[in-house]
Amino acid sequence: MKQLVFATNNAHKLDEVRKILGGKFDILSLREIGCNDDIAETAETFEGNALIKARYIHDKYGCDCFADDSGLEIDALGGAPGVYSARYAGEAHDSEKNMAKVLEQLQGEENRAARFRTAIALILDGKEHLFEGEIKGRIIEERRGAGGFGYDPIFIPDGETRTFAEMSDAQKNGISHRARAVAKLVAFLESWS
Repeated sequence: MKQLVFATNNAHKLDEVRKILGGKFDILSLREIGCNDDIAETAETFEGNALIKARYIHDKYGCDCFADDSGLEIDALGGAPGVYSARYAGEAHDSEKNMAKVLEQLQGEENRAARFRTAIALILDGKEHLFEGEIKGRIIEERRGAGGFGYDPIFIPDGETRTFAEMSDAQKNGISHRARAVAKLVAFLESWS
């Protein structure tokens, strides 16, 4: 089985990607390769941040790897929180505070269109590849659901009546931005191997 390092220690992301990949690849976390470094995400785009993380791991550990950067973009907020999604309300990566800030900023706003975007950077045999995924939807006025993570309780994908947090992992993983980007990654890996 092909071994790949996923440049993350985010347990939610790791679990989600492992479920999407369905055991086709042996996915290792940063912790599993002994990396506890805090890799600064200093780019202004999801693609840039994903490349920073993948290049860091490839250069330091010499292994095939991939990294992602994801976030929520809200039309009425000019694309914010964007690359600052995880730390929108401060450096603590507090999902509750992040959601509260978004809901406060959207109070009275009719345009609640939003999208989740993911960029994945893969470095395989020294070559870089980029894959993107996106899902459009809207921000609701109050939190709903106990599943998911991040902004999932306030985001309803187009064509749905439930938030991501009201869906099972399998339902969310079948349509999410990350699922779409990972599907492109998997298709590439299967054609490569």
